[in-house]
Amino acid sequence: MRAVIALAAALGSLLLGGCLLRLGGQQPLRARGWEEEAGVAAVTPKVVRALRSPLTPLPQTENRTTLNKNGIYQFEQASKCKAIQDNILSSSIKKKRYSEDYYLHIVTKLQNCTWVRKPEESTKFRSELASCCDAVHNFIASQNNSPLGSNMSYEVDSKKTILITEDIFKMLPVSSPLSVYPFKNCAVVGNGGILKNSSCGAEIDSSDFVFRCNLPPTAGNISKDVGNKTNLVTVNPSIIAQKYNKLNEKKTQFLENIAVYGDAFLLLPAFSFRSNTATSFKVYHTLKEFKAMQRAIFFHPTYLKSLAQFWRTKGVKAYRLSSGFMITSAALELCENVKLYGFWPFSKSTEKMPISHHYYDNQLPKPGFHAMPKEYNQILQLHGKGILKLQFGKCESD
Repeated sequence: MRAVIALAAALGSLLLGGCLLRLGGQQPLRARGWEEEAGVAAVTPKVVRALRSPLTPLPQTENRTTLNKNGIYQFEQASKCKAIQDNILSSSIKKKRYSEDYYLHIVTKLQNCTWVRKPEESTKFRSELASCCDAVHNFIASQNNSPLGSNMSYEVDSKKTILITEDIFKMLPVSSPLSVYPFKNCAVVGNGGILKNSSCGAEIDSSDFVFRCNLPPTAGNISKDVGNKTNLVTVNPSIIAQKYNKLNEKKTQFLENIAVYGDAFLLLPAFSFRSNTATSFKVYHTLKEFKAMQRAIFFHPTYLKSLAQFWRTKGVKAYRLSSGFMITSAALELCENVKLYGFWPFSKSTEKMPISHHYYDNQLPKPGFHAMPKEYNQILQLHGKGILKLQFGKCESD
């Protein structure tokens, strides 16, 4: 019996030793590197004798097990992230009304997935947007897309038109001032309270082009969180009406406040509602009268109507898209890389801490969900597909 056991042990050792020797014999350089990396000694008679002992550990097996575990972990993580993406897509298709906590649960999971830009997905989506809306040529009203003497239909008051007179025609740029696309890296900065204490200012300011919404404050201490670089900022005519009395008064205050935007474009929806037209034109004339650095430009209503139809097919059926969603859509056509900051339609963080509606006030969002979560759902999908990147919380500081 002892002889049989000894023979079996010897055969087993020879077979194992033969595998190692064959690996070294076919590719000696690779085998030597693998041995050094894994900490495996060269195969000598002494090593073969040591391998006969069933108690002797095999370093390379342990290493392979570790690699396998890492591979399995990565595969599981990829599967989990794919499941999260499918969940987001599923919730956007269904008509069910989801709670804020439901979305926060998804966001929490999505934060744990490593974001990777996917050029093929980006190109495909940019092409889809361009075929529908063509931001490069139609985002901004210009002399090229708004001929002299033509009747332009309003975006929302679509049954009403405005004649493009010589005075209006002269207010329009010859072509879109953003047609020097594509910009390399763009930041679209929303005004969500999530930006408070985010330390995102330096990262935002390092972008090639920065979009902002509705004349937000950027000066002073807040700039460390939101930055101060601005290339384009939207202007809601209601702000001009309420804060500056439609510029019938307070022109000086208006000009002083917008000085922080440098030579940025002020983008106004002059042709969305007929009631917006006079106020938007007043902004244009005020800037010209005082030779301000800023320049007023106008959304083209046809672009906004096309954009609304595009997103309607994807489940966003709001009365009107938010300005942040409009410029995000345009940025996806005009920029190679798009990153969003301050987009947070929730009343609390993923840690359940209250978050103000805007980073510059202490007002909490109104309870209940309206159109914003449908837009945010689409943004989450775009983030998951690697088409844009959504900044969820604090930025990494150097």
